[in-house]
Amino acid sequence: MVSPALILFSSLLFHVAIAGRTCPQPEVLPFADVVPFKTYYLPGEQIQYSCKPGYVSRGGMRRFTCPLSGMWPINTLKCTPRVCPFAGILENGSVRYTTFEYPNTITFTCNPGFYLNGTNSAKCTEEGKWSPELPVCAPISCPPPPIPKFATLQVYKPSAGNNSMYRDTVVFECLPHHAMLGNDTITCTEHGNWTELPECREVKCPFPSRPDNGFVNYPAKQVLLYKDKATYGCHETYTLDGPEEVECTELGTWSAQPNCKASCILSVKKATVLYLGERVKFQEQFKNGMKHGDKVSFFCKNKEKKCSYTEEAQCIDGFIEIPKCFKEHSSLAFWKTDAWDVKPCIDE
Repeated sequence: MVSPALILFSSLLFHVAIAGRTCPQPEVLPFADVVPFKTYYLPGEQIQYSCKPGYVSRGGMRRFTCPLSGMWPINTLKCTPRVCPFAGILENGSVRYTTFEYPNTITFTCNPGFYLNGTNSAKCTEEGKWSPELPVCAPISCPPPPIPKFATLQVYKPSAGNNSMYRDTVVFECLPHHAMLGNDTITCTEHGNWTELPECREVKCPFPSRPDNGFVNYPAKQVLLYKDKATYGCHETYTLDGPEEVECTELGTWSAQPNCKASCILSVKKATVLYLGERVKFQEQFKNGMKHGDKVSFFCKNKEKKCSYTEEAQCIDGFIEIPKCFKEHSSLAFWKTDAWDVKPCIDE
């Protein structure tokens, strides 16, 4: 009869032997699952590796049996991400990405003048496809432009049927006697709308006033409007200070207000002066007086250095100030030399 103690001891030895031959928890591989996954395995038990969704196996075994040695074989299985089709080119736009592998996302932007027809991002799916489908960059267009009141289209060439494309322009023109406030050209923007429209307004100007010692002519109408013109003139011995013709501006004012300025009566009887870069006889060049705005340069003497220099004088509305340094010689003092005939001073 076998002793109970012997039976217990033999059973303990059997379990110890079995425990020594079990396989440990299998190696965890990146992006892979193990079935079944337990803490230990008895000899003869099998496990199977499979790549997670979105990944594919590269090399190595996928099914293993726990050997009597209790050591799993070396596993060289690798699970790599699926790769979606190349999407690095978007016509009239750009694609931003790191890789095209699962589960990465790519984003899309369009160049100015184009808009995304579709999604602005897509993800590489478990099946190796982009979701949602890749977009396209469609050109931006603007509808026919509205026409401001009292304006007409001067330049309008739609490039897409009745619509205009990004950066296309339209030029307006106001009806006669209407002034344009704003830019006459509008542009189709990247948002599919037009830049700010100009405004055409009827502009009236007051009747121009007659200048003293002169006259003004303008159209014989009850009202003077934008772009109407008036002409000015002066009586004899007076000079027009300003343009001969003025125009009614978009501000409702005249472009200028000319005046008539008096000529200068000469107090000097005899002198040689510089006029427009040339030496002239003062009494001959201005025998009818100097006109308003005329300039001359008088010759003066530097007695210490025995040389000559010039000082300028200008006729301003009937008045001219003769330089104090100028000395007018009497015709009887024939032995004296005029300043203009003396050598010029040299600046040091």
